[in-house]
Amino acid sequence: MTANTNYPDNITALYARLSQEDALDGESNSIANQKKILLKYATDNGFPNPTFFIDDGVSGVTFDRPGWNEMIRLAEVGKVTTVIVKDMSRMGRDYLKVGYYTESFFAERDIRYIAINDGVDSDKGDNDFTPFRNLFNDFYARDTSKKIRAVMRAKGNAGEHLCTNPPYGYMKDPADKKKWMVDEEAAEIVKRIFDLCIAGKGPMQIAKLLTAEHILTVKAHYAQRAGKPLPEKPYHWDPKSVAGILERPEYTGCTVNFKTYSKSHKLKKRLYNVPENQRIFPNTQPAIIDEQVFVRVQELRENKRRPAKQAERQGLFSGLLYCADCGNKLHFATGKNMTPQQDCYRCSRYKSNTGDCTMHFIREETLKLFVLQRIFDVTALFFDDAMAFEEAAKKQHFQEAEKEAQKRKREIAQAEKRIAELDRIFKRIYEDDISGTISHERFLKLSTDYEAEQRELTEQVKTWREVVEIFEQDRSDFDSFAAIVRKYVGIRELTPTIVNEFVKKIIVHAPDKSSGHRRQKIQIVWNFIGELEQDENKQTIERQRIKTTSLLVVCSDPRGVSTC
Repeated sequence: MTANTNYPDNITALYARLSQEDALDGESNSIANQKKILLKYATDNGFPNPTFFIDDGVSGVTFDRPGWNEMIRLAEVGKVTTVIVKDMSRMGRDYLKVGYYTESFFAERDIRYIAINDGVDSDKGDNDFTPFRNLFNDFYARDTSKKIRAVMRAKGNAGEHLCTNPPYGYMKDPADKKKWMVDEEAAEIVKRIFDLCIAGKGPMQIAKLLTAEHILTVKAHYAQRAGKPLPEKPYHWDPKSVAGILERPEYTGCTVNFKTYSKSHKLKKRLYNVPENQRIFPNTQPAIIDEQVFVRVQELRENKRRPAKQAERQGLFSGLLYCADCGNKLHFATGKNMTPQQDCYRCSRYKSNTGDCTMHFIREETLKLFVLQRIFDVTALFFDDAMAFEEAAKKQHFQEAEKEAQKRKREIAQAEKRIAELDRIFKRIYEDDISGTISHERFLKLSTDYEAEQRELTEQVKTWREVVEIFEQDRSDFDSFAAIVRKYVGIRELTPTIVNEFVKKIIVHAPDKSSGHRRQKIQIVWNFIGELEQDENKQTIERQRIKTTSLLVVCSDPRGVSTC
């Protein structure tokens, strides 16, 4: 029912509702059967203007239903004289809300209320058993919800997908509906969206590009695949839809269960579950997006780039630059009356005039040359001697971690051995307690001490395992960085994609003019491997300003010092 329908006065509202849980009861509760019963009753008893209000597939614990809302709207304007339902449960399963409507709302508006199968008719006086029926219906809803939650919990803990439909980019496997397979056409769009994000585009910009290229939206894609008519705007992408795709870890091939929860069966609003309460199962379906790419996209999403006001240009390093002194970001400064050579970055604290930091000024052109040179140095070093490059990285980042990991592995083995030994000791002292070999007081003291030791060891093992896992991840991270280096051999120009794949963040120090020259330290933190020391040879980049006599020189050395 819609609010635009022209209804007559003196409506007899015939209300029918069916939820997914009610559908399990069979044909007796079907919408068709309810309509048949309601219409026959209204006709046989001479009720005028019988009008159906239907909610199909809507739970009885919520009263925010389209059909119900339309009926209540008409009741409020005085067009409804009688409300008829098959039984009390069709109206709802929240006994408080049902009681409000039957005993207050309808009574205040002189609306007759009839529940056919329950023998309830407000014109024939109060039915003392009606409140109990409402309460029983509420208990039924609560019990049903508890059973469904238990089933979903069991499925979720077993690694089964809990969502009804796979995310865009996947489809159900015809051979096994519990498994997902890649939807090749949609998967290409998913990859494109992630590539565009790596290239520095936000959800709004990505949505505009997809719309301009006439790419079918998610809804339109599903409609086309099912042979249904396309929606009104089949190519109009919503930025929220793009953002939702960028934030789904399932594209890495994993299943994430219990991402949301509800506080009560009466509350349909889903709340975000903290990561500790979520369950992640890796390799449950083919991956569309590499895990490292997904992680990098989440980092970029946390450092959202905002285009400068009243300017067409966007900073190549926006969201990546940090002040070495205050830790805040450096903001991109440009304007319509500024040339690209004048574009620069400066500390946001200085910009906001808080007075607790300096400008940390650096031109984008200078930074481009510096970063390009550093990438070139790293790439050259890698290909000159890949093994030496790997060893240098390991020496700097992994050597101590490896020693720590090996130590923790030994400690884990010893702790697990002791935990197993404590289990055997528990068994022996329990038998000694039963046999009277030791006093019960002695048993309680020993068991308390041993239990405390076991709990402590168990917590330590958990912590040590995390250390080992981090180390193993670091090793795989180096391989990921090496793959990026191989990917961009011989680059001559920086693009947002290249910058975002190579660089995690750049730390800009305040300039030092004590030597008579402006020298500025810049630290580059690379993706996957962090900061990386280079050889002792200085690398120098020189750029002659057009139509000026001044010379801009950028010098970088292994310590990351530039002269600009």
